[in-house]
Amino acid sequence: MKIAIGCDHGGFDLKNKVIAHLKELGHEVTDLGCNSKESCDYPIFGRAVGKAVAAGEADRGIVICSTGIGISITANKVPGIRCALCTNDFMAKMTRLHNDANVLGLGAFIVGEGMAMSIVDTFLTTDFSGGERHSRRIHEIEEA
Repeated sequence: MKIAIGCDHGGFDLKNKVIAHLKELGHEVTDLGCNSKESCDYPIFGRAVGKAVAAGEADRGIVICSTGIGISITANKVPGIRCALCTNDFMAKMTRLHNDANVLGLGAFIVGEGMAMSIVDTFLTTDFSGGERHSRRIHEIEEA
């Protein structure tokens, strides 16, 4: 699977660990920054990941900042993106099953490394249910 990933300075360390994990699993990873712990603006990187997924350059995206909130909000501003901020496996599973989320948001200061990898794995291995009510609701989201 092709995965686009981006972060701000608060998510830099976790992003690098997630990248290593994804590569170990055989995924193709496009790192859209940031590239250091120097203070930077998360919207740049949330938008870049959202655009890559929306354009079909990546199958899914992952965005990381300190809390995951700001970068998730930014990714969701890109048409066609359904970014879900997840703090546990159940959230990751349900957002894939019910919302067909295509970008995962993580808070580096919120979840530990082990939980983050488990969330990533769940997000990437759970398929959309395809249920009629869920498809209808996704359409309603896109029309909002």
